[in-house]
Parts: sequence; C-alpha cells; structure tokens
Amino acid sequence: MKIIGNMEIIGKRKIWYSISLILIAICLVSLLAQGLNFGIDFQGGSLTHVKFVDESVNSEQIRNILGEFDLENSSIQEATDGSVVIKTIELEQDKLGELLQAFEEKIGKYELLRSEKVGPIIGGELRKAGLIALLVASILQILYITIRFEFKFAIAAIIALLHDAFIALGFFSLFQIEVDIAFIAAILTIIGYSINDTIVIFDRIRENLKNRRKESLDVIINKSIKQTIVRSINTSVAVLFILFALFFLGGETTKNFSLALIVGVISGAYSSIFVASTLWYQFKTEEHKKIGVGIE
Repeated sequence: MKIIGNMEIIGKRKIWYSISLILIAICLVSLLAQGLNFGIDFQGGSLTHVKFVDESVNSEQIRNILGEFDLENSSIQEATDGSVVIKTIELEQDKLGELLQAFEEKIGKYELLRSEKVGPIIGGELRKAGLIALLVASILQILYITIRFEFKFAIAAIIALLHDAFIALGFFSLFQIEVDIAFIAAILTIIGYSINDTIVIFDRIRENLKNRRKESLDVIINKSIKQTIVRSINTSVAVLFILFALFFLGGETTKNFSLALIVGVISGAYSSIFVASTLWYQFKTEEHKKIGVGIE
C-alpha cells in the first residue's frame, strides 16, 4: 500500500494508458481472429428435461455420466420440482437414447418430461437482448453521473467500464472459454461493480476540489485517489475471496460465471484507479487549453 500511496498516478498516466491499450489490442486481435466460443444458449443444441425417481440424485452424478459422452461442459439446472434440465450440444436421437439408457443404468429410473432441440434463433435474440441491456445501462449511467457530477465525469466513467467489459470479453475469447447466458449477467454485474468503485473516487475528487482550491488539479486528483485506494483494494480483495471460492467450490455450472467476475473485478479496480480519473484529468486539461485557462 505504501508503494501505491507514493505513486504519481496522474503524472504517469501514459503508462496506464499504454497498459490498457496493449490489453485491448490483445483482446481485439483474439476477437477478430477466433471470436467467442458461444455455448448452447447462443448456438443452439439439445434440451433434455428429466425427473429421477431417486430424489437424492445430484448434478455431479449426472455430469460424470455426461463426461462419458464428451458432454461434461453441458449446463445442468435443478428445477424446483426436483427435476433436472440438461442443455448439451445438439444430439442425434440414437445418442440421446444411449445417454438416457446410461442414466437409467447408473442412476435409476426416470421420467422424461421434455426433449427438444434449441435453435440458434434464440441465441441471436439473447445476444440482441444483451447488447440492448448494455446500451441501456450505459445511457442510464451517463445520465446519473452527469446529474450528480458533470458530463466529463460520465464519459470517463463509461470508457472505464466499457474497458472492463471488453477485457472480460477478450479474456474469454483468448482462452476460448465457453460463453453462455450467465456471461451476460456477469458483464452487467462487472459494469455495476466498476461504476460503483469509480464513483467513490470521483466523489472524493469533487470534495477535494471544493476544499483545496489553491492546489493544482493533478495534485488534487492524486490525493483523492490515494485517500480512497485502500478502500478500493480492500473491497476488491474481499469480493475476490468470495469469487475464488465460488470458482473452485461452486461446481461446473457457476465456474465460467465466477471467472468472468474475477476478471471484471480485477480490471474494474485497475480502471477505477488508473483509467477513469486520469481520463477525466485529460478531458479537463484539454477543456482549459481551449478556453485559455491554466490547470493550476
């Protein structure tokens, strides 16, 4: 903490911009070269809804059997009535029959409630809904921050949170981790977390602008960041403890969701400290240059 506390954040802003641009460039190349590894929610596949007579059956037993058919990455959801919804890649009728037979032999009798194929049209609708949700969230954030602070604060904050969302997308693309519907929820959660951390720093900057009028703008921003950096890091670390526990202990169903949040929280902490505030400083100095006012 002492090293960060003594760091000249605004003065070294080109370093932070360079780090972000390098990460974004890597993500962009990966997205253009290999895209995202969309799961069944986006590409379509087979949906099998079964209810076992033995109500003590758990998802781990089902996943072990799915693994024998190279379907271990399938989605398994337990319904409130004790039944299980299994989403896999598209299965031919004979392979589905073999899978159901394996369930009966290794788990016990079951009732097949539903078996159908999910078309890619639904996946297209999900992608569209996700983009709309992201757009609406960004617009509302801009309005809120503009009203509470000013428009330049809002633009800096939106760039920072889009930076975080893009890093998460690029990470999943780079390592070809499957993207499902939970990933959209994770991206929106990342946006909410990132903007909250950024607003805390912006709030301190606004307070210090009122109380330290004789100090230069870069000094005020540096002091504001240093006054809030311990809170930002402690909050991020506390959240990461929970997310790592969820990643390692939560099972396959929540693994990708928690991984997206881990990447987003780390990126969000970085962008709140090193990107959002330095961008706002950049915007303000450019504005002052245009109207011929110094930044002291």
